[in-house]
Amino acid sequence: MAIRPSSRTDVNRSAILAHLGAQGPASRADLARALGVSPALITQLTRELIADGLLLELENSPSQGGRPARMLGLVSSAARAIGVKVVADHVTFVEVGIDGSVARSASEPFDAASAMAVANLVTLLRRFIDGGGDAPLLGIGVGVPGSVDRQSAGTVDSTQLGWNQVPLGDVLRRALELPVLIENNVNALSMAERLFGQGRNHQDFLVVTIGTGIGAAIINDGAVLRGHSGGAGEIGHFPAELDGPLCQCGNHGCLEAIVGEAALVDRARGQGIIGQSAGMAALRAAADAGGTAAQAIFSEAGQLLGRILAGVVNTLDPEIVILLGEGVSAWGHWSFGFEPSFRSALLPGKRSVPVVVETWLDDSWAQGAAALVLATPFDTEGVSGDQGRLVRERMFESVSAAEAEQP
Repeated sequence: MAIRPSSRTDVNRSAILAHLGAQGPASRADLARALGVSPALITQLTRELIADGLLLELENSPSQGGRPARMLGLVSSAARAIGVKVVADHVTFVEVGIDGSVARSASEPFDAASAMAVANLVTLLRRFIDGGGDAPLLGIGVGVPGSVDRQSAGTVDSTQLGWNQVPLGDVLRRALELPVLIENNVNALSMAERLFGQGRNHQDFLVVTIGTGIGAAIINDGAVLRGHSGGAGEIGHFPAELDGPLCQCGNHGCLEAIVGEAALVDRARGQGIIGQSAGMAALRAAADAGGTAAQAIFSEAGQLLGRILAGVVNTLDPEIVILLGEGVSAWGHWSFGFEPSFRSALLPGKRSVPVVVETWLDDSWAQGAAALVLATPFDTEGVSGDQGRLVRERMFESVSAAEAEQP
């Protein structure tokens, strides 16, 4: 399978596959309208996808006059990928089609601090894989909270998991005998945004997640900016307050230690807004019910987040900021502090930058991890390394098998 030279057209190729997988067969004109690209570019890209064995021409569509349009469909719609979200106390698995749609999901308890953590993850992953169908499995994507040296290597450093130089990728590959890609969870989520979400229409944007932690992914000219050791985007550890509360990273005053979920819940318990055993759901419910003290906790968190994020936007100059994560369910309360703080701290020429808050689903993190696999056939930067080559080989095999079954 050929690798095309342009990252921008490769994203459009992925978007074509995603649209056909989610919506069913479509004409070239329908694709051009739906994806917002020119008919000439659609013709070029679909020609390449047909040559690569990923699309095939179907019957003509009904015509209202003039030449009937040829319909296009996926050849390898049965191929699948698995995404895994790893956090300190549980793991979430999803199985997705080539269009990124979730076919099934599961969540299991997990103890990242256990000496057997990686071995236990292998067992859980094997169980989830065995519960799937017979469709070709292209590979596994794993999202973790922390730094990853390279997707294709997968050595993890994570303060949230308590992992230091854990060779997660090597262990999973040896145990499962499948291609495995490991990435920071927000970077993985940004890949799903780039292929299937708001980010598909932008070359330079920020994905910011709020919830248990505060994270960011930086997309520059269509590619994730990973930094020297894979740790770019750690805005949760921006030093926001001199001599502030202790962060799990060992420093004091990190943004995450002040506005992360645990910090907000502790503040609410200390003020008597919620009970000592209550959590974020109770705090959000108190704010939703009109409790001014609960609303103030979110608003103050939004104010600090807005000021810090404005500095990031002033530095990086993105086209758009996309907010995601478990915390967006309470964004209506965060926004009272965020909007004025964010806008007032931006440079005058950047004050109109859009901020989009996207709906959050429980399995979105794992879906993002699966997107690591789905993106590898269009990886012109070589980020996926040798594992990307293995995924492409498996996709080619699935295409060949599907073509052999056609009458």
